[in-house]
Amino acid sequence: MPSVMSQPIDVPLTQAAMFLVLTIEEGPQPLEAVRGFCADFSGLLRSVGFRDVDACLSCVVGFGSDAWDRLFGSPRPRELHPFKEIQGVHHAVATPGDLLLHIRATRMDLCFELARQITTRLGAAARVVDEVHGFRYFDARDLVGFVDGSENPTGPDAARATLIGDEDNTFAGGSYVIVQKYLHDLAGWNALPVEMQEKIIGRTKQDNIELDDATKPTWAHNALTVIEEDGEELDIVRCNMPFGEVGKGEFGTYFIGYAKSPSRIERMLENMFVGRPPGNYDRLLDFSRAITGSLFFVPTSGFLDEVTQDGAPSPIATAPAASVSDSSLGIGSLKGEPQHEQPAS
Repeated sequence: MPSVMSQPIDVPLTQAAMFLVLTIEEGPQPLEAVRGFCADFSGLLRSVGFRDVDACLSCVVGFGSDAWDRLFGSPRPRELHPFKEIQGVHHAVATPGDLLLHIRATRMDLCFELARQITTRLGAAARVVDEVHGFRYFDARDLVGFVDGSENPTGPDAARATLIGDEDNTFAGGSYVIVQKYLHDLAGWNALPVEMQEKIIGRTKQDNIELDDATKPTWAHNALTVIEEDGEELDIVRCNMPFGEVGKGEFGTYFIGYAKSPSRIERMLENMFVGRPPGNYDRLLDFSRAITGSLFFVPTSGFLDEVTQDGAPSPIATAPAASVSDSSLGIGSLKGEPQHEQPAS
């Protein structure tokens, strides 16, 4: 039986990150190559990470809905499906994605080297359709100037928010992740008075203090991204990073959120783009535009290790969900079930 050790989702914020979304080419040979990569993945990660163990290199591998069917068939994760496009006051687009690589370290050169080794291993079997190099910006701020991710759960709370348990025993210890690439209109944003920026985000800019309910508008970002069920707030773990190219005038946030159910993040996005109630949408989207959107399933590390040329391991793990790995060669995290992460906050 495959191990239920989870890929490391809840790791501390690093200085650097790379996000790669790939599509798998048609035909049996590309599928065999991707399965071979799965079995080799842990060795590649160890080889690159050993060059500087203090740099905390980690990588999470996720699979899109169509890719799962092509690679592994049945059974499949219960809630895995293509990203749901949302057309509201603003548009949450759905874009192609079969594989997700979420690479993090304190050094960008290690992130780059692991990405190079993985893409070399995959060869012509998969094509990179989106690549983002993220960086830590001052005290974990987004490029719009606000601290991002301060409400993330940690420790056991992060595991409860992100790891599948009894609700889908076959894939216990796995997780779901949604990614979106947001581009900001910084000129328009910076033309706003700070007081208005704070109302849009729902927190003070300098001190990162949440506005009280009497001051915070119902359309504030952090008001719409809080999801509750039966009086309990549903958490996710966000691992967002700023990115940009000065020469192109391109500045943005890469949103990446992990949860035990994708419905948590989908509800947050619905609130943001359509509004709660409809029309009462997230005003941050007037300045921040989503240009990608994909949903992936993150299996356990043991599942990846035991993938064969014929497909998924057999039998698939059915043990209770494992806790989040504390390995430095692990993954990121997310918080807030229906509490969508903000594209920039």
